Amino acid sequence: MSIYTKTGDNGTTGLIGGTRVGKDSEIIQVLGSIDELNAFLGIIINELQKNNFLQITSILSTIQTNLFELGAEIANLKNTNTNPNYTAEFLEKNIDQLTLQIDKLTNFILPGGSSVGAKLHYARTICRKAERHLVTLRNTGSNKFNNELKYLNRLSDLLFVLARYTNKIENYPETIWKK
Repeated sequence: MSIYTKTGDNGTTGLIGGTRVGKDSEIIQVLGSIDELNAFLGIIINELQKNNFLQITSILSTIQTNLFELGAEIANLKNTNTNPNYTAEFLEKNIDQLTLQIDKLTNFILPGGSSVGAKLHYARTICRKAERHLVTLRNTGSNKFNNELKYLNRLSDLLFVLARYTNKIENYPETIWKK
């Protein structure tokens, strides 16, 4: 099978089920942002594996699989999975467990810290971009994607907590935002 199909040479791409849409369409903006996030999580996982952060690596590896499934669900306009493998509860469980291990947040903090911590903060912003695009897609007339929106919203929260957690275990102090 050839990696190139030439079917997208005219500026369109195919969704699950055969529907063709413009590469600049809102659904492709959503899918592209999710793909961007997934690829960036791969970079973070690579760095985490080098530093032997197995717990965080495991969480992010599961999220990568979930994002792939979430993207497939969005790309399938004819069907909505009522029982997805990706759930906000998985994310909430990890947020709750990790939050117990970091200091209570009493101020706004600036994104940054260790290399992994800063990258997790950046991943959070990519996740928020995907969420914004999905809201726009949903607002164009579809009432679908409620599970996907909830998942992305909670994922950005987890990425924030993971950044804080990573910075703590790597002894990088948080920079408090000062007006």
